[in-house]
Amino acid sequence: MTLFSFNRRRATRLIPGQLLGLVLLFACNQPALAEIVTRLPGNEPVVALTFDACETRTPSSFDQKIVAYLIKEEIPATIFVNGKFARRNMEALRSIAGEPFIEIENHSLNHPQHMENLNEQEITREVLGGEELIVQATGRKPLFFRFPAGNHDQRSVKVVENLGYRVVHWTFASGDPSKGTTPARLVDWVVEKTRKGAILIFHINGRGYGTGEALPQIVQQLRQKGYRFVLLKDSLAWPASD
Repeated sequence: MTLFSFNRRRATRLIPGQLLGLVLLFACNQPALAEIVTRLPGNEPVVALTFDACETRTPSSFDQKIVAYLIKEEIPATIFVNGKFARRNMEALRSIAGEPFIEIENHSLNHPQHMENLNEQEITREVLGGEELIVQATGRKPLFFRFPAGNHDQRSVKVVENLGYRVVHWTFASGDPSKGTTPARLVDWVVEKTRKGAILIFHINGRGYGTGEALPQIVQQLRQKGYRFVLLKDSLAWPASD
């Protein structure tokens, strides 16, 4: 069925301006496509440094080498925390969240690898369950959500957005969860791949192999290239502007 099948003869008699108006009206009434943010807007030399802090079956805690470096150097960083990790590390999370240059965001409750396979109620439970624990630790409702493993579909993204979140993933994978990635290799890869507006992803839950050693070099080299680090909340608006 075409747009004008309801009255083909009348539609063919419309002048171009009227026809364009109908097309625009039709388009404006369609639901907006779900959006995954993978880079910051604009052309400024800025980079978002983000970390995943997640736990599934194996107990996990903060990588203290990374935390100490971020705090000592006061580097803006966004940490996506899942509920299980938040519950186990509540006091440490509360302390870290007190730093003005660190923001804590939502990474689900239980870290299911395929939230696109969940129904709407289950997705909602994952998002709000993680949110509840983050609010308990930080006193602030998260603004952004990151799907575990990045797996999603249009439906699951819209469910998350309807809960008041903007979905933020990453520009490219750092590869730091791989035990075969050495710190030197991690530095070379990230520095070479980074461009304006890049959203970097690492792990701060003890599974970012080599990240603690590589991070100071990555930050130093990117700063030498003229990049500065920013929080997601300072670069992304939600709801997204038209």
